[in-house]
Amino acid sequence: MRDVIQTTIDLVTKPSVTPEDEGCQQYMGDILSALGFDNESMIFEDTTNMWSRKGSQSPVFCFAGHTDVVPTGPEEKWLFPPFQPTIKDGFLYGRGSADMKGSLAAMLCATERFVQDYPEHKGSIAYLITSDEEGPFINGTTRVIDTLEARNEKIDFCIVGEPSSTSQTGDVIKNGRRGSLTGDLTVKGIQGHVAYPHLVKNPIHAVAPALAELASTTWDQGNSYFPPTSFQVSNIHAGTGAGNVVPGTINICFNFRFSTESTDQELITKVNNILEKHDVDYDINWTFNGQPFLTEAGTLVDAAVKSIKEVTGLDTELSTAGGTSDGRFIAPTGAQVVELGPENATIHQINERVNIDNLKSLEHIYYHTLVHCLT
Repeated sequence: MRDVIQTTIDLVTKPSVTPEDEGCQQYMGDILSALGFDNESMIFEDTTNMWSRKGSQSPVFCFAGHTDVVPTGPEEKWLFPPFQPTIKDGFLYGRGSADMKGSLAAMLCATERFVQDYPEHKGSIAYLITSDEEGPFINGTTRVIDTLEARNEKIDFCIVGEPSSTSQTGDVIKNGRRGSLTGDLTVKGIQGHVAYPHLVKNPIHAVAPALAELASTTWDQGNSYFPPTSFQVSNIHAGTGAGNVVPGTINICFNFRFSTESTDQELITKVNNILEKHDVDYDINWTFNGQPFLTEAGTLVDAAVKSIKEVTGLDTELSTAGGTSDGRFIAPTGAQVVELGPENATIHQINERVNIDNLKSLEHIYYHTLVHCLT
């Protein structure tokens, strides 16, 4: 049987900094092809994607993930070269080891064992892999989903291999994520000398009361799965750099992470109402990053929870915390989606690493989840 640690090493060795794939999908495709999968490469602009499927029947159980990794940062600060995976003290070091090439390796090894143990399994197994998750997410999973939807090819169950765990693999799985909405606000005034206030209109002064209200507003109460929607200002810029000049504009960037109790349109309407209430002269551009999604108890969640208990003895925590993931593109098709992967303590950091024993556990969790869903 394939070894999950060596498979992870093989993938980490490939320097696939987003949006480059560097042969990772070819490597995965060769393994899957030998197991009877049909591989389909979908290249959109600068992004390489792979849709691989074994079987033609429902239900379709899909492993989803990404081969791209974030830049290494200063390589001289790493204990070991980031693309020369190294084992030390029970950990495998390397960029992408936790996010998420370790998960990809565990998926492949679990699938190989499952196909050999259950050659007559029901349904189909599929892989949706992209090289554009760490980047602008324009030509990756969302484009593949559009293609599948256009030909009415549906995913029923999907495990996204994002590093969801906290202290031990399987202690947390994500059964949903909050939505994300970004606003770029420009408030307009009249520039001039600070000594002549009657000749200027200070946009900082104009927006301050509105900004205070935005920051103190309760947007919703959340629910049993999601915390209340949050509003956070991330950037503010105004002024020429001179201490005696009133600026002509102020630019403010803010973000909502919102629950299923709010919609993006409701939030946009409330923001506009607050700005207009305070008589602010403004322009605003909105960037919609994804709807919230939630997979409640059912076939996939129950299978994952049961598998974690069988392999680790843990009673896992269901969570919707954290940032966005490609699950937001898959869930709206009607698929049950969970995120389940290794610990996230070192992702995107110098000396990213994954616990070897926990990675082996992840392989077994994936295997048992396949058993519970497809036998």
